Amino acid sequence: MKIKLGKKLVGDGEPTFVIAEIGQNHNGDIELAKKLIDMAYDCGADAVKFQKRDIPSELTNEAYNKEYNSPNSFGKTYGEHRIALELNESEHKQLKIYADSKGIPYFCTPCDVPSVEMMERLNVPFYKVASRDLTNIPTLEAISKTGKPVIISTGMASYEDIEDALNTLGRDRDDIIILQCISQYPADMNKVNLRVMETYKSKYGKIVGFSDHTPGIIASVAASILGASVIEKHITLSRAIKGSDQAGSLEEPGLRKMIKYIEAAQEALGSAEKTVDPATNAAKVKLARSLTSSRDLTKGEILTEDMLCLKSPGDGLLWRDRDLVLGKTLMKDVPSDTTIMLSDFGD
Repeated sequence: MKIKLGKKLVGDGEPTFVIAEIGQNHNGDIELAKKLIDMAYDCGADAVKFQKRDIPSELTNEAYNKEYNSPNSFGKTYGEHRIALELNESEHKQLKIYADSKGIPYFCTPCDVPSVEMMERLNVPFYKVASRDLTNIPTLEAISKTGKPVIISTGMASYEDIEDALNTLGRDRDDIIILQCISQYPADMNKVNLRVMETYKSKYGKIVGFSDHTPGIIASVAASILGASVIEKHITLSRAIKGSDQAGSLEEPGLRKMIKYIEAAQEALGSAEKTVDPATNAAKVKLARSLTSSRDLTKGEILTEDMLCLKSPGDGLLWRDRDLVLGKTLMKDVPSDTTIMLSDFGD
């Protein structure tokens, strides 16, 4: 199973595709957003992802006007907070052009139909669906109509929610990727359940991956080893910056290390075929064991097993080869502690 995200193939046998999740860690500041794109590109991420909400489509009046006293609040009410974090279409367009100029794909999680329409005007190459929106059927229908690849997250979703989403997007499509996720910020390691990826792959026949909300990089590296074709991880310029996702995000050194370790882990997986590296030949000769005389042997003696032991170096006959010499007559004297050779015997 393979699909194309941007210019890269993603799926079985391909390098893990790493998404730098900027989300709303730009705090509504387009210059901060550009710096995060720079960071993702410099660290070797394969794509950058943002989020887009049309607030009138998002919140009821009651929810909009609800007082929001969180230390991470950017407004007095929840609605004001959400608006403060939103970038407008012009700003998203600037960011897409900026990311394209660096050669890193820009895409988005649209949370409603107007946001899908905006992203279509910007011609994003593929989409992400947040787990909370797997039941947002109108938005899924709008995404499906674009005909572009879709990555769905499952942190808040039941199997029934996933089924609804797949049925709406098009169950038989081969360009849907399902991410295991825990919607906890930050997520506890003992709740990550990376093996759910195996369940998704066998149950739905889709490419799978992992959206990582844990602190650090261990879970993402482990997921890549277990077969995650896509890894998504939040990034930030500083975990000390105000914002609900900042503390659980990776700063530049962490992102760089995560990508490096994922690449190293993939390289270490290598091939399923067992081979002996020629580079080990010298060590094998030095350390392995060969048939060796356990005492002084005299010309004319017939070799028996009690005359043999195994000692290094390993450039002689193996124990499994002893039938080649047992019962044969020695053609010369062989001192004790000497490697036994075929040339020591007659035919």
